[in-house]
Amino acid sequence: MKVNKLTPNLEVKDIKEVVQFYNTILGFTLIMAVPDTQDGVEQSIDEGKQYVYALMSKDHVEIMFQRTDTFKKDIAMLKDLTIGASATFYMEIEGLDGFYNEIKNKVSEKTEPKTAWYGMREFYVKDPNGYVLGFAEKLEDEDILS
Repeated sequence: MKVNKLTPNLEVKDIKEVVQFYNTILGFTLIMAVPDTQDGVEQSIDEGKQYVYALMSKDHVEIMFQRTDTFKKDIAMLKDLTIGASATFYMEIEGLDGFYNEIKNKVSEKTEPKTAWYGMREFYVKDPNGYVLGFAEKLEDEDILS
């Protein structure tokens, strides 16, 4: 087996809310959205419509979002599970401290940036559906020791 990429598909309550959060706060771009009618794909969100799915990306990261009703219908083994995860989605980025300063007042649940023992400067935020996103930047060896 050859694995080409991993793209999380996250169950969400409201597609428009999650697209707004990931776009305006985290800088992701909407690639496509599927309306309630499921009769096509759109490249933008229409305020007058409801959506069942969205795909967003930023640099080399893609995340899919699927509304609860269709998510549980498509993947029956998840029907009794609640939204959220006991996992984090850990993204290595550049410019961590600047990014933190840019979003710190826009996110209600977050940790302060800190340097971990394994040489990464990192912080975590919680998205509107309870998913925890980690942002990390590898430090140079001399920065780890200071």
